[in-house]
Amino acid sequence: MSKSDEFKQHLEQGYTFKGPSIILGTGILNNEPISHAQVKIPLKTLNRHGLIAGATGTGKTKTLQVIAEQLSLNGVPSVLMDLKGDLSGIAMPGSVNPHVEKRRDLIGIDYDPTGLPVELMTISHENGVKLRATVSEFGPVLMSQIMELNDTQRGVMALVFRYCDTHHLPLLDLKDLKKVLQYVTNEGKEEITKEFGAVSPATVNTIMRKIIELEQQGAEDFFGEPSFEVEDFVRTVDGKGVVSIIRLTDIQNRPKLFSTFMLSLLSEIYETFPEQGDAEKPKLCLFIDEAHLVFSNASKDLLEKIEAIVKLIRSKGVGVFFCTQTPTDVPDSVLGQLGLKVQHALRAFTAKDRKDISKTAENYPISAFYKTDETLTSMGIGEALVTALNEKGIPTPLAHVLLRPPVSRMDILSDQEIQTLVSKSPLVRKYNVELDRDSAFELLEKKISRAEAAAEQASAPVPKKTTSAKTAKETSLIDELSKNTMVRQIGRTIFRELTRGILGSFSGKKR
Repeated sequence: MSKSDEFKQHLEQGYTFKGPSIILGTGILNNEPISHAQVKIPLKTLNRHGLIAGATGTGKTKTLQVIAEQLSLNGVPSVLMDLKGDLSGIAMPGSVNPHVEKRRDLIGIDYDPTGLPVELMTISHENGVKLRATVSEFGPVLMSQIMELNDTQRGVMALVFRYCDTHHLPLLDLKDLKKVLQYVTNEGKEEITKEFGAVSPATVNTIMRKIIELEQQGAEDFFGEPSFEVEDFVRTVDGKGVVSIIRLTDIQNRPKLFSTFMLSLLSEIYETFPEQGDAEKPKLCLFIDEAHLVFSNASKDLLEKIEAIVKLIRSKGVGVFFCTQTPTDVPDSVLGQLGLKVQHALRAFTAKDRKDISKTAENYPISAFYKTDETLTSMGIGEALVTALNEKGIPTPLAHVLLRPPVSRMDILSDQEIQTLVSKSPLVRKYNVELDRDSAFELLEKKISRAEAAAEQASAPVPKKTTSAKTAKETSLIDELSKNTMVRQIGRTIFRELTRGILGSFSGKKR
C-alpha cells in the first residue's frame, strides 16, 4: 500500500460518521492534495464549541463562512459577530471559476452557488436590525463585572438593583441607573439609610465615572428598549438556518461594548433556551470573530463568567466558536473546552512567534504523517490543520486539509444590496423603533417633584375648611407602571428582576 493510500484510509477511518456531517475539505500529504480524502465534521458534536485560528490573510474568515454556510444548508441557524465587515456576502450566491472547479473536483463535492437567508444586525449605528438590552436584564453582577467594580462598589450596585426591584422602578438604560445612583446619596439619602444603611458618596461617584466610560464606548445606544428576544436567532427559511450577521465594524476600538454585548447574549441564551443535551445537530452556533478583543480586555471575574457559560451552554444545544490569530489569545480554561480546532498557518517572524508556534503544536494530536510545528508555518491560503470530535466525543486524527470554497459570495455586499436586504426584514419593523416609557428616571423625577410639592404644602397655612373627606393621593409607582401599555416588554423586565441567577442577569431560580 502506498503512503497516499495509507493516508487516505487513515482519514476514512477517522472521519466516517453514522449521523449527518459537513464536508470541510480534502486531506493533504507532502503538500499534495489527496483526491476524495474527505475530512468531515459530525453535526452532533458541534455543540462542543470550536476554534478557528491563524495569521492575518490565511483564510480564517472564509473558513468561518464555509462552516456557517454548511450549518445553514443543514437547517442550523447561526450568529456571526462580524468586526471586519467581511461576511455580508453570505446572502448572495458565489461564482464558479477554474480555482473553485479544481477544488470541487479534488474534494469530490458538488458546487452549487447559493445565497443563504441572512439577517443583518447591529448594536451601534450600522444599517440593520437594532439589538438592545435593558440594564435590568443584565443584573447587578454582570454590570459590576463589566465596569470592573471592587467589592464595596458591587455592594452599592446590588443595593441599587434591590431598591429598584422592591419599589418597581424599571432600570432600562444607563440614564435610569445614573438617576438612581444620584437619588441614593441626595434626595433619597434618608430613605436609603433607613432601609439599607449609609452609602458613601465617594463610592457612588466612582461608579458614575465607570458608567460614563461605558457611555463613551457607545453603550448608551445598546442599553434600552425594545430588548432583543434570543428566540429570533433560531429561525429557518425554506429549511435553511438563518445566518444572523451582527455588524460591528464601527466598534473595533470599543472592546468594552463588544464584550458587554457578547456576554449578555450568551447569558440570555443560557437562561432562555431549554435543556437539550446531545441532539443530532445543534440548535444554534455562535461565531465570535476577533475573539482576542473579548479576552484581552476582560477582568478575571469576567473571564470566569465566560468560562462558566462556555461549559454550561453546551447542554442547551449551542456551540460557540472563537476566531482569532493564535490559540494563545484564548485562555487555557476556555481553550480546553473547544472540541473543533481549525488551525491556519502561523508566521515565525520573531522568537516569541516561534515559542507560540511550538506551544500551539502541543494543542493538537500527534500524527504519523506530519511534523505539526513545521506544517503550521508552511501551509498556504485556504489550508488548515483540523481535528474535531467524533460522534463518541473522541478527537479525530489530525489532518492537513485543503478547505472547500464557499458557495456564497466571497466579497461583501454593496450599500444598495445591504439597504435592500434590511428593508425586507420583518425584524426591522419589530425592533427599529424608539421606546422611552416611564422608567426609573421618570418615576424618580415624579417622586421628587411630589415630595417637593408636599413640603411646600406642609409649610403653607392650614385652611379652616376641609374641602373633602377624600384628599388627593400621590399616584403610586406601581400605578404609574401599570398605566403603560407595553405589556410584553414590562413582563419580560419584571420576570428578569425576579429571577436573576448564577450568570448575574438572573437569580434564585434552580434549573
